[in-house]
Amino acid sequence: MPGSRCNQGANTPGVDGVTAAWVEEEVGVPGFLEDLRAALKDGSFRPLPVRERLIPKPGGSGKLRKLGIPRIADRVVQAALKLVLEPIFEADFKPCSYGFRPRRRAQDAIAEIHFYGTRSYRWVLDADIEAAFDNCSHPAVMDRVRARVKDKRVLALVKAFLKAGVLTELGEYRDTLTGTPQGGILSPLIFNIAMTVLDEHLMAPWETGGAMSTDARRAARHRKGLPNWRFIRYADDFAVLIRGTGQDAVAVREQIAAVLAALGLRLSEAKTRVVHMSEGFSFLGFRIQWRRKRGASKWYVYTFIDDRPIRSVKAKIRTLTRRKSQLDLGYVLTRLNQVMHGWANYFRHAVAKNVFAMLDNFAWWRIIRMLMTRHRWRWSDVRRQFTTASGRWLPVTAGEITLRPVAAIPVTRYRYRGTKIPGPWAAEPA
Repeated sequence: MPGSRCNQGANTPGVDGVTAAWVEEEVGVPGFLEDLRAALKDGSFRPLPVRERLIPKPGGSGKLRKLGIPRIADRVVQAALKLVLEPIFEADFKPCSYGFRPRRRAQDAIAEIHFYGTRSYRWVLDADIEAAFDNCSHPAVMDRVRARVKDKRVLALVKAFLKAGVLTELGEYRDTLTGTPQGGILSPLIFNIAMTVLDEHLMAPWETGGAMSTDARRAARHRKGLPNWRFIRYADDFAVLIRGTGQDAVAVREQIAAVLAALGLRLSEAKTRVVHMSEGFSFLGFRIQWRRKRGASKWYVYTFIDDRPIRSVKAKIRTLTRRKSQLDLGYVLTRLNQVMHGWANYFRHAVAKNVFAMLDNFAWWRIIRMLMTRHRWRWSDVRRQFTTASGRWLPVTAGEITLRPVAAIPVTRYRYRGTKIPGPWAAEPA
């Protein structure tokens, strides 16, 4: 259905209990959209509160995060609003921002950290904003939107979604005085619009004519003992790389805290730290560290897979391969291929070859132990089932479905694209 993507979320109802499937079968998409269009045109459309659900945070920490589920009609309107607003604000967004933007991805952010880390930007402000999506100031957001959008109907819709409210799991209504609930189609764009204040502040010296705009100016600052920095942000996760000292990183942190205060946000005292890259830091599931190459005297910036994503994918493998599980083997292998290959494709630009081989070994043993329990096999039965007459091991299969090894995925360096990432609305050559 238009405006609600074809995934599991499309069949998740909002507070009105309506799903995309119900609209298609009972109402019909053309009639539904015509009614919605009429309500928008005559001004009677009002978004309903989002349905709040608490879901586990990724990484197996055991913590929960809030997810707001809008009703189907609100999702359609949000998708339409995004189509209108995104090209307008993409023209202003800075290249340091990578999260929830077209044709940009987490690997671009990691590549930029690697690029500047190898060029002596070795002090890192590893920062975390406390409940960023929940606490963002509505007036600050609307001021940024009004600066670029003058249509009062569009402005009223954006504000209405911000103020729609939340229906908690206990059935209690709560006003949304701040923030934009995670889960809505429009929320990431709204948050990026708000965070452009920070992007512009930290990247102003890199603009044409700025104090860090050229290699020569940055070198001159370094000779005078002044710091240079580079800001990399992915939604509410960001890192600042500093060519200078630890004290320079602390000074930058104070600047950031002042800018965020105007947005109603603050840095988490527990999770924000200044660290030298030789100690390593975690960002977007990767662990980035400047270290000596094994067997050599030279030092390089390496990108490893962090421990939390490894624990997370292993937990998913365990869930699918419990020893007493009665799940169909074909289903188990299909899901394992989806989970492991999706995970591996995200991390295939890191130092990942040994991790991929470990995961293949881990998944294989989990399946073998599950089958040994299910069929009451001994090891001799396993060998008889999965080896040839010459003793060569065969892959685990179920009909035409085979457990595909992630170690076969090529591990390559991701090319840093810098400011050359094309947007989908690039001007056509004359």
